[in-house]
Amino acid sequence: MWTLCPHGKENCHCLSLKLLLLYLSTDNGLQSLQSCPATNPSMLNVHLVPHTHDDVGWLKTVDQYYYGDRNNIQHAGVQYILDSVIDQLQKDPARRFIYVETAFFYRWWRQQSQSTQRIVAQLVNEGRLEFINGGWCMSDEATTHYSAVIDQMTLGLRFLNDTFGECGRPRVAWHIDPFGHAREHASIFAQMGYDGFFFGRLDYQDKARRMKTKEMEMLWRASESLTPPLADLFTGVLPNGYNPPEGFCWDQSCDDAPIRDDPDLEDYNVDEIVQKFLNAAFYKTNHIIMTMGSDFQYENANLWYKNMDKLIKYVNALQAKESKVNVLYSTPSCYPQELNLANLTWPLKTDDFFPYADDAHDFWTGYFTSRPALKLYERLSNSRLQTCNQLEVLGGPKSKSGPFGEGDSDTMSKAMGVAQHHDAVSGTEKQHVAYDYARRLATGWAHCEVLVRNSLAVLSGSEAPRVFCENLNISVCPLTESSHKFSMNVYNPLGRTVSWPVRLPVNGSVYSVTDANGRAVDSQVGNVFISLKCTCYIYDMKSSCLLPLLSVRWFHCLSPHRNINNTSVTFDDTTGLLSSLTNLETDQTIQLTQNFYWYNASAGNNKESRQTSGAYIFRPNSSDPFVINKTAETQIVTVSSTVQEVTQWFSPWVSQVVRLYEGHRELEMEWTVGPVPVADGLGKEVITRLDTDIKSSDYFYTDSNGREVLERRKDYRPTWELKQTEPVAGNYYPINSRAYIKDDKHQLTVVTDRSQGASSIYNGSLEIMLHRRLLYDDFRGVGEPLSEPGEFSDGLVARGRLLLTLSPPDTAADVHKPLAQGMVLQPLLSFQDGTPSANTKLEFSGLQTSLPPAVHLLTLSQWDKDTVLIRLEHQYQAKESKTHSQPVTVNLQKLFSTLEVLGASEMSLGANQWKEDMNRLQWNTEKTSKPLPLSAKDPSPWEVTLNPMEIRTLLLRVRQL
Repeated sequence: MWTLCPHGKENCHCLSLKLLLLYLSTDNGLQSLQSCPATNPSMLNVHLVPHTHDDVGWLKTVDQYYYGDRNNIQHAGVQYILDSVIDQLQKDPARRFIYVETAFFYRWWRQQSQSTQRIVAQLVNEGRLEFINGGWCMSDEATTHYSAVIDQMTLGLRFLNDTFGECGRPRVAWHIDPFGHAREHASIFAQMGYDGFFFGRLDYQDKARRMKTKEMEMLWRASESLTPPLADLFTGVLPNGYNPPEGFCWDQSCDDAPIRDDPDLEDYNVDEIVQKFLNAAFYKTNHIIMTMGSDFQYENANLWYKNMDKLIKYVNALQAKESKVNVLYSTPSCYPQELNLANLTWPLKTDDFFPYADDAHDFWTGYFTSRPALKLYERLSNSRLQTCNQLEVLGGPKSKSGPFGEGDSDTMSKAMGVAQHHDAVSGTEKQHVAYDYARRLATGWAHCEVLVRNSLAVLSGSEAPRVFCENLNISVCPLTESSHKFSMNVYNPLGRTVSWPVRLPVNGSVYSVTDANGRAVDSQVGNVFISLKCTCYIYDMKSSCLLPLLSVRWFHCLSPHRNINNTSVTFDDTTGLLSSLTNLETDQTIQLTQNFYWYNASAGNNKESRQTSGAYIFRPNSSDPFVINKTAETQIVTVSSTVQEVTQWFSPWVSQVVRLYEGHRELEMEWTVGPVPVADGLGKEVITRLDTDIKSSDYFYTDSNGREVLERRKDYRPTWELKQTEPVAGNYYPINSRAYIKDDKHQLTVVTDRSQGASSIYNGSLEIMLHRRLLYDDFRGVGEPLSEPGEFSDGLVARGRLLLTLSPPDTAADVHKPLAQGMVLQPLLSFQDGTPSANTKLEFSGLQTSLPPAVHLLTLSQWDKDTVLIRLEHQYQAKESKTHSQPVTVNLQKLFSTLEVLGASEMSLGANQWKEDMNRLQWNTEKTSKPLPLSAKDPSPWEVTLNPMEIRTLLLRVRQL
């Protein structure tokens, strides 16, 4: 039993949180670390790590992988792996095994008998079965947003904590398969309390250098804003990816020879195998880690353990003949403890591990954009999940069980957890698996919809039916198109006031729109779509009409000039293309041309003939893309005094709408690409390119998982001297929310609505890959071309938005940070036929007042009956903003309007440890000349101070008001 206290453990009247330690005593929590096997300090210790890598979907769906279904695609059955491993671990107390993917283990655990659960709990308690990483999945690092990563990690870690207590807490992060590694992921893992991070893939040139200099292990300083060692993480590159050494794979799926140790047999091979094993390695200490396992292995664990037992026996027997090699079963948690005891100084890493190439022409930069529709759906689903979590808290118990039935957020949480997998949102799965990921997200939202309806009924006092229009992106909403009188409800999930343009399809020609106070809202019906459907533009602009923070607001639509003074654009009369962008507030103008192009994808039927573009790999045939059209047919439409737009048609399959909204600082570009034609036999990788007169000098900037920004430089890597072999693909980087170029006076920032690939190939240019349709596989395992069929089987149509801002570099973050957060957490619209009843509460705000501009409410979710988990985040980097890159304080007792905060306890970022109990290994590193940021402290027990880029996780004991 743990006690939740506001400040310290002396307040014993606080809420008690019972951990479900059904088979463990509470005084054994540290035994998993104490059970690390003994090593020999005078020898080379080889740590054998038995493991399986179980993709949460890839060639088969999650369900198919778990049950071992459709083995004609790939032989894999996770339930049998866990059955077999648990059986084999019981046969020898020296044996070890690690498991990573909690999504699979959660399902397996629930199907076990109590006797099996007792056995497993004992194995965990003794450190023989160890959970590593611990998230719902092993997330992708290029295409995931940090908020979704934190959520999926929290989901998995909470299950392990509730089930096994302290002994089930992972100590090490383990990302052996993702295709490049993000600095923000390392920062997240450090803040979750991990002692180390191990991965398998890094650029082949970087790996060769590190092996030569024995720098395969390092200290990764994963933030320039957080005071060390808060975001410092010991990081190791595994010597064999995540596979066993060559010749030592003893799974039933492998062909390597078993250890034949009967000397009377002709094919006795002990001496040969032992000698093969005794090779030098590329590490600094007398400890080496060896991964013994691979994809979906250990379905027959006896094969592995029988041969590893022999390997350990015969290698260690040579110690009697003065051999200095000691082989042992171990885990990734035990290994860094031994390294830490060596008290060495480790090289410092401050950038990231993108882009990743495994050969000269094989850059894994295509997946940054693969499956653009799924990437957008995942991002929108994240927004919906946050809204669902918030409304569950604000609406109280009736949210989950109310007038519209039983609802929950758990189904959506699990679906989003699966979607973060490195073969899910990455777009590197088979097509039928991509459909399954989308289906899971849709099912999760169906559960959340019920909860949201219930919560809004509680908050408004109205149980009138409510609908959500899922197809507004294609101008479809049956209620608004059929009703002459309807109400729109807008929920803003951000902790600050926003203005949000709304576009609704309607059939009437004249509508009046009023807000909750009966005031008219500027709107106009415009005939602007090719479908000739009318669109009701509802633009919420006046301060009295802004969407309040964490708020609900009703608008009433009934059928019976101001200047756009922040930004302006010009179009070339001859070409129809953009020609300039002006910020009228700062009196800045740049030349700006924007167009669409496509790279001809390299093609081939086998890898030996030529590396092709595919789901993973981006390899264009030429460094020069083909322009889709040098001119655009344009239609200029002035919809109303609050919004103006120009529609551009570049080809039958590429079009764009450029919009300016009154008072907004950004230019909106809504692009539509597809179906991408391939009848000419050419795969196409479609980009939009912004060409400016900004003197960027080959530098550009991209975000890391939606948080801190990293500097990029064409044909350059900070860590090693790059030999560039792919001038385009080798300069592509992932962007999750924004990218920019700048010089001394101007910064052009692009905010995106999903993860994409981007680069700056030419000075003053920024290009973003929007869509890919390819005709060949890239020979990285998925086994099919990336050619999404779309609704009519003629190719996928993708639509999205880019927001452009022009600012002085020293104030640019003040604009693009809130824009990016607003793109991630979008208002939720719902609709009711007719007008609200007289007793309907038309406005509600969950916060007492708007949060400071630098503060983002990252998490608000129900933890237990009387506890709420919140995360408060400082969203600015140190020195990024003159105004906002300062410590800021939030009073917890003055935060919510419907909740009284009775107690607060700070937790790790993963919410599976009390902050005061976190005790990470400390590492020596090379000195740095950069000044280290300082941290401000909390001024009082109920006040939380956030330093730049800091996230504070708190468990609140609350009472509904």
